[in-house]
Amino acid sequence: MSDMDETIGSTPGSEHDMLTLQIQDLKAQILDYKLKNELLEKELLQLRKENAQLKRVPLFVAAVVDVLENGEVYLRQQGNNQEYVTAVNEKLHRTLKPGMKVAVNNTLSIVKTIGNIYDARVRVMELDEQPSVTFEQIGGLRDEIEEVREAVEYPLTKPEIYERVGVEPPKGILLYGPPGTGKTLIAKAVARQSQARFIRMSGSELVHKYIGEGAQLVRELFILARERAPAIVFIDEIDAIGSMRTNDGTSGSAEVQRTLMQLLAEMDGFGNRGNVRIMAATNRIDMLDPALLRPGRFDRIIQVPLPDAGARLEILKIHTAKMSLSGNVDLPGIAELAGDTTGAELQAICREGGMMAIRRDADAVDQEDFLAAIRKVKREVAAPDSRMYT
Repeated sequence: MSDMDETIGSTPGSEHDMLTLQIQDLKAQILDYKLKNELLEKELLQLRKENAQLKRVPLFVAAVVDVLENGEVYLRQQGNNQEYVTAVNEKLHRTLKPGMKVAVNNTLSIVKTIGNIYDARVRVMELDEQPSVTFEQIGGLRDEIEEVREAVEYPLTKPEIYERVGVEPPKGILLYGPPGTGKTLIAKAVARQSQARFIRMSGSELVHKYIGEGAQLVRELFILARERAPAIVFIDEIDAIGSMRTNDGTSGSAEVQRTLMQLLAEMDGFGNRGNVRIMAATNRIDMLDPALLRPGRFDRIIQVPLPDAGARLEILKIHTAKMSLSGNVDLPGIAELAGDTTGAELQAICREGGMMAIRRDADAVDQEDFLAAIRKVKREVAAPDSRMYT
């Protein structure tokens, strides 16, 4: 009888525990549903935004040709070149300028200003990060480097010197010489040293298939440079578009010549180039058009020659500064043996010498490694023909 009483007495407690567990389970389910509901509300909000975007009336891009009186603006629509005159409010009318891009709706009314829109190929030409190359890392070429700095860097960093003397600094410089002598390296050092925006491109990037596309790219490039002024524009391998103009009758040649003429006009035409310096490099100065080489476009034409024995020694010291060298390494002797080599080939000799040491599992590079590297590099790379650079 007493056992039955204990069983009956324990029943209410068990039911209470079960109810407590059920309540906790329901609370967990409620929390779970709340989280799911929040996720669904966020998804619903995103879908509503996308729906509103799809229902939105599209805007068209137009260029301001002229700002007229009485609150009117002369526009040209991009793409179809449709021209029209529209009225704007007084506040917007004061902010508009010729050449500015605006967004218009279906009624051809200006909704907002956009500013200049550049081709994506032009935007990527602007250098965002400075190169790691400094002038101290360029062996030899002291006179050439000083001429470059006088023409490009100092007018931007020390303009008061030129103002005091009353002389206008050179507008542009052209570097020419055999491949691998350091022309592009000098441009990288200028980009790091000068306090200016650096815009670099290759001449081949301006050669395009369709009529007027290359000229438009040149025009937008210099508009970007003027907006970013003080700026430096560096054109590598300029002979791709700057070769002598000939009449061979092909449409491709005519398009390259149109691009060249636009470049000539931007470098020294009726328009004001502003505080924009021009640098260019080429291996074939003999191919360039005379109009490109005249003063006013390239005021300084600087030859970057093959390094002499002293310059070769400086270059070898720069490239072996972080290498582990044996005591028998004779850098002056290596510089003498590596005659008629460029800076790029000397760098290759140092790299190959290191690879020789790695191949024999050595801790340092010795003289024999460098001698083997000279034989390998000079065998693989023929000596450049320097007749066209004299």
